[in-house]
Amino acid sequence: MKSSQLASPIDGQMPCPQKLLMVALALALAVFSPVLQAAPRTPAHDSQVIERLPFRAGDTTARELSTLRAAVAQAPTDTQPAAALAHRYFDLAIAKGDPRYVGYADALVSRFSASMPPALLVLRGMVRQYRHDFQGALDDFAAALAQDADLAGAHAWRGAIFLVQANYTSAARECEALQRLQRAVLHGGCAGLTLAYTGHLDAAYKTLQQALTAASDEGHRLWLHTRMGEVAAWQGLADVAQRHYRQALALGIDDGYLLAAWSDFLLDQGRAAEVVQLLAKWEASDGLLLRLAEAETQLKLPTAAAHVQALDDRFAAARLRGDTTHRAEEARYQLRLRKNARQATLLAAENYRVQKEPRDARIVLESAWGAQDRPAAREALDWLQSSGFKGTPLQSLARQFEVPAPVASTAPSQAGVK
Repeated sequence: MKSSQLASPIDGQMPCPQKLLMVALALALAVFSPVLQAAPRTPAHDSQVIERLPFRAGDTTARELSTLRAAVAQAPTDTQPAAALAHRYFDLAIAKGDPRYVGYADALVSRFSASMPPALLVLRGMVRQYRHDFQGALDDFAAALAQDADLAGAHAWRGAIFLVQANYTSAARECEALQRLQRAVLHGGCAGLTLAYTGHLDAAYKTLQQALTAASDEGHRLWLHTRMGEVAAWQGLADVAQRHYRQALALGIDDGYLLAAWSDFLLDQGRAAEVVQLLAKWEASDGLLLRLAEAETQLKLPTAAAHVQALDDRFAAARLRGDTTHRAEEARYQLRLRKNARQATLLAAENYRVQKEPRDARIVLESAWGAQDRPAAREALDWLQSSGFKGTPLQSLARQFEVPAPVASTAPSQAGVK
C-alpha cells in the first residue's frame, strides 16, 4: 500500500480495530437487524445538531467524538480524520444498535465519493451492507481490492456477505485470502463459520478455539466467544455455550450481537426472567426490545403490552419509510407476539430471499409450521440438505416436516345422503 493511501482499518492503523472482527464477521451475519425507530439520517451540514444522544456516566464516548469531530473540522478535505470519525460512528451503531450513527458515517464518507481511497471504499461498503445492499457493498470491496489486494478488511467483509448469501465456495476463497495475508484471527473466524454453516460443527468449534488462542484483543475475544457459544448451542452443548457467553459478557464491552445471541439462548432454555434482567435498559434497540417483549410475554409481566405496542409502531414506521431490511425480526414478532403465523410466513420468506443464515432458516420453518404451510418451508429445508448444517433446533424443526401431511378425505359427506 502506498503511504499516501489510508491504511485498512482492519490492519490496525485506524481507530477501534478491536471492533473490526466483530463487524466484518458478525454485523453482516447479525442475529438481529438494526433498530427500526429511526432511519439513518444525513445532516445537511457539519454544524447541524440532529439529537443529543445519551451516554452512561463515566462513558468517554462523548469526549472522544468531540475530539474526532474537531479533527474533521480542522481538515475537512483530509480523508484520514473523516475516516476515523466515520469508523467510530459505525462502531457505535453496532454497540448501541442505533442506525443514526450509520447516517453520520455515511455523510462523512459521501464527501469523498468522487475519488475514494481503498479504506473509504471499505467504509462505504460497510454502510451499504448495514442497509442490506449486499451487491453495492461487494462492488465497493472489489473496488478497494483492485487498488490494494492485501486489504484484509475487504476480504473479511466479502466473506461475511457470501456466508449470508449461502455462497460457501466464495466465502472459502475469502478465508484463504486472509490465511495468505497471515491474519490468523480473521482467518480462523472466517473459516470457523464456513465450517459451521456447512455442517462441520466439531471442526468449526476447534477452528474458532484456535483463533481465540491467537487473539489478544478484547474485541476479537468477545466476538469469538460469542460465535463459539452459538456453535456449542447448535451442538446441543448448553453448558459449553453458556460458559462462552458469560466469558464474552465478562469483558464488559457493549455489543448488541452478543446481547441478542445470549438472550436467544436463554429464551431457548426457558430462562425468560434472566432476559428481562439483561435487557431492561436496552429498549432503544428494536432487536433487543423484541427479545425483551418475548420474555415479558412469557412471564405475563405488565410491561409486555407496552413493549409489544412499541414494536408494532416501529415496524409500521419502517414500512412507511419503505425499509425492508427488518423482515426477519418482524416475522418473529408476528409469529411469537402477534400469533399471526400467516403474516410471519410471508415476511420470513421475503427475508430468506436475501439472507440465508441458520437463524433465517429457523424463522422460516417456525412460521411455516405455525401456518401449516409446507410449501413455504421448502427453500429452507433444501438449504439444510444442501449445506449439511446440523445445528439444533433447526434439525428438530425440519423433522416435523418429514411427517406426511394428513390427506383430506375424498369420501362424500353423509349429510343428506339417503
